[in-house]
Amino acid sequence: MSLEDRPPASALLALRDRIDAVDRELLALLNRRAGLALEVGEIKKHEGSVVFRPEREAQVIDGLKQVNTGPLKNESVAPIWREIMSACRALETPTRVAYLGPAGTFSEEAALGFFGSSIVRVPCASFDEVFRTTAAGAADFGVVPVENSTEGVVARSLDLFLTTPLFIIGETSLIVRHNLLRKEATQAGIHAVCAHPQALAQCHGWLSHHLPDAERRPVASNAEGARLASLDPTLAAIASQRAASEFGLHVLAPAIQDDAHNRTRFAIVTHPDRHPAPKASGHDCTSLVVSVDNKPGAVHDMLVPLKAHGVSMTRFESRPARSGQWEYYFYIDIEGHPDDERVSMALRALRQACAFFKVLGTYPIDSH
Repeated sequence: MSLEDRPPASALLALRDRIDAVDRELLALLNRRAGLALEVGEIKKHEGSVVFRPEREAQVIDGLKQVNTGPLKNESVAPIWREIMSACRALETPTRVAYLGPAGTFSEEAALGFFGSSIVRVPCASFDEVFRTTAAGAADFGVVPVENSTEGVVARSLDLFLTTPLFIIGETSLIVRHNLLRKEATQAGIHAVCAHPQALAQCHGWLSHHLPDAERRPVASNAEGARLASLDPTLAAIASQRAASEFGLHVLAPAIQDDAHNRTRFAIVTHPDRHPAPKASGHDCTSLVVSVDNKPGAVHDMLVPLKAHGVSMTRFESRPARSGQWEYYFYIDIEGHPDDERVSMALRALRQACAFFKVLGTYPIDSH
């Protein structure tokens, strides 16, 4: 009897049986993959090479997307295989990842999205602590926000790149949806809204319209604001759905950010003594920080090598050098990898035009 001729209940049971059979096949295949990953791990251990290679994982995911024929959507491929690779990587060695905590922050979500959930989580109280923890070796990698589509750069993260030896080996981005959270199930009686300063700024319009009399109280992280709101019924927080679940809070208003397409970009950082720079993946970005002498035409001259060698600049930000002399550092992202001759020649010429020059990292472009 065909599925079309069977009663609906029988057809459903038959399909479930087939799904169960496929799941068992998948589990067997995943264990075969894990076994091969362990063999690779033994070779890497013998060679002294690192376990995590972001360019290799990016190539694996890109390759799978190219051969995917559906019905599974391409945007579902990356998170599925990141989890598979995370679980296999954890069999070789635990990966310790530092991020702005506590549990429930967008930084934690970014860390899990990039590395998968089979990691050792190292929540930190501030961006400075993420950098210190990673630089000291208490974490293998750190995850820090560097740019938001609404509020621009995260200034503290950019400043810390100048004073620490860490460099970027990857990036990821999240669509950030801010929610108003509270212990009580009503907006009445909210005296203050606690959140990271960036989140407060990203929800300025909504707060001004709906809670004009409530104090806006900046705290170290959105999840910390959620924790405080769970202890005091007069407080509300701006945080993620994860934070609401973590601290047992009601979602009074979902998606209160002023920009519906609000997105934050995160950098994955590590110490160069513990991890090499990623090799070319075919879709790469190189990040720099430079400064030039304060003289007419200096900024123009700095950018000429990029045009001369056909290298595209995708980001250009300035930050005061804090010297009191109206000098600036310029943060630049360019397309390509230094192994590409055009990029290599442009970087050499750019270095000669700059008073200060530092490569912050070369890494695969986020495929989200």
